[in-house]
This record gives sequence, C-alpha cells and structure tokens, in this order.
Amino acid sequence: MTADGFSLAATIILLFPMLYFFIASPTFLLAKLEDPVVTWLLRSLFSFHFRAVSIVCAIGTIAFLVAGRPLVAIAIGIIAALAVYARQWFLGQLDTQIRARDAGEAGAVRELRRLHWRGMAYNAAQFFLILSGVPFVFTNPL
Repeated sequence: MTADGFSLAATIILLFPMLYFFIASPTFLLAKLEDPVVTWLLRSLFSFHFRAVSIVCAIGTIAFLVAGRPLVAIAIGIIAALAVYARQWFLGQLDTQIRARDAGEAGAVRELRRLHWRGMAYNAAQFFLILSGVPFVFTNPL
C-alpha cells in the first residue's frame, strides 16, 4: 500500500467512531433522562466514544507519521489528547448530574440534556475537522 493509500485508510478509520456517535447520540434526544437505564446507556455511549476516538487517533497519529505527514500527525495527536481529556471531563460532569438527579435536584435533568448537546456538538466539530482534512491526504506531505 502506498503512503497516500495508507493515509486515506487511516483517515477513514478515524471517522468511524465519530460517525457512530453522530448517528447513535441523537436517539437519546427522544428518551427521558429521568430514567436511570437511559442515563447509564448515555454515559456508556460517551465513554465508548471518547475511548474509541482516543485509541483510533493514537493509531492514526502513528500512521500519518509513517506516511511522512508530521503536521497532520500532530493535528490527529491533538485530537487524541483532547478525547482523553474530554472523556474525563464529560464523564465527571455526567456522574455529578446523575447523582444530583438521583438526589432530587430539579435542574439536573436539564443539565444532563445540556451535556448531551455539548457532547454531540464536540463530536460534530471533531468529525468535520477530520473530514475537512481529507484533501491534505492527497497533497504533498505537510
């Protein structure tokens, strides 16, 4: 496989966990976040998403380094690092709001919904950032 083919394959693989979250997460907009099972599933979705993105981006960073595209590798590495940080932050916030909801706080469900929207926006930004970088795969190495 050529370096361009390897880079294209890495880019497509990077998009898979983001596309999965992009498709799966809106279904929770129809669910009631008062239900503990629903919030457990939502938390699991966030956990899986950020873990998958961080692992796949770490592999993608290596792939772009091997393909001779160090600036693209750095950009993908930054996305991997942000995914690690975002996972800790989002799960911490979700856990805090789930405990608040279980304690009877009225605004906790609203904040859970707000976190869900933020997570979807964060994923969309990641997805479109990587998608917009696809033309760089076919140009001279950066």
